[in-house]
Amino acid sequence: MDLSLSSTRVSRRAGPAVAVAKGLPASLVLAGASISLFGLAWDAQWHSDVGPDTFFTLPHLFLYAGSAIAGLVSLYVVLVTTAAARAGRPIDPEAGGRSIGVLRGTFKAPLGYLVSGVGAASFLMYGLWDLWWHQLYGFDAVIDSPPHVGLLLSITVSMIGAVIVFAAAKDQMWSLAGLVAGAAVLLAFNTLTTLALQMLGDSVDAVGVGMAFFAVVLLLTVASLTRRPLVMVGIGVALGAVQAVLWWFAPLATRLYAASIDLPMRDFVSGLPTMAALIPMGVVLAGALMAGVLRVTRSSQPWPAPPLAGGLGGLLLTLANPVQQSLVYGVPMPEAGFLLGSGVVGSVVGVVGGFLGWRFGLMLRQLTPQEG
Repeated sequence: MDLSLSSTRVSRRAGPAVAVAKGLPASLVLAGASISLFGLAWDAQWHSDVGPDTFFTLPHLFLYAGSAIAGLVSLYVVLVTTAAARAGRPIDPEAGGRSIGVLRGTFKAPLGYLVSGVGAASFLMYGLWDLWWHQLYGFDAVIDSPPHVGLLLSITVSMIGAVIVFAAAKDQMWSLAGLVAGAAVLLAFNTLTTLALQMLGDSVDAVGVGMAFFAVVLLLTVASLTRRPLVMVGIGVALGAVQAVLWWFAPLATRLYAASIDLPMRDFVSGLPTMAALIPMGVVLAGALMAGVLRVTRSSQPWPAPPLAGGLGGLLLTLANPVQQSLVYGVPMPEAGFLLGSGVVGSVVGVVGGFLGWRFGLMLRQLTPQEG
């Protein structure tokens, strides 16, 4: 797998082979991130339906295996890129982005794989802390233990690296598919970590606002990068597919695994998926709304179209969250004042997210020198 081919050597004869060579490691990093997502959904369901767990459980092993795959692939690409640089061969920036000197130039690392690898290395350190935690206390009663928080943040960094890897080859069809899938996986994974915003109080729907902000930033980042507004609808569809699979997978895997090791399910198990039920279902609508705003204005500047689109998307996603929770869990709808306050805050953070997302996309376009 030669990742050192320059853009001048990508001829019509070598084009398909080069695309496969660049796409394979990127797909493996995304596969590792997806495995970690399934492990997280399974682990969250376990804590909800069964209770405490030990270090060596199957959901944990899914988490560790996914991060290990992303880390090993990233390390391999860094070593191959370093060898190519030392041999004086040009390095194709589409294979993970521009190469960056690491440890005073000892290694040459494409930016995407560097981010993914750093996330995996950080995961290893937090994994050792988690092992010590289990040896000290025996089990985790909750999923948000201190080492778990570090593990989740580390996997998030690896997933961001995967998105950067696909962004480097933005003009390839396999890259566009990877961007859509990677963004969907990252959005789904972020759902559980956003629950930490509950500590901010209950004057507004802080979790819904947080999910809306992250979704707006990521959707408009990909739209700005690819200059295809409708890609945001594709991300919403992909997220819905991920949600549907997790909705079925997590409860079933938990029941089968608990039965295989002779552990009882809790008496009050509702049967609802813990994580999949939290994933926002309105991303398709928000993506279509924001794509419509961008198409109507036909603006490629950071103002005013992207912030306007982000504000509308943030409002829709924030208000859709309590509706979703009411439909899924059967809880009553919040009062009008709560919805109004949440909608205002969601709109404001959406405007900020729209501006930031569009600028992030323009920044990612600089991963390769072909685009300005």
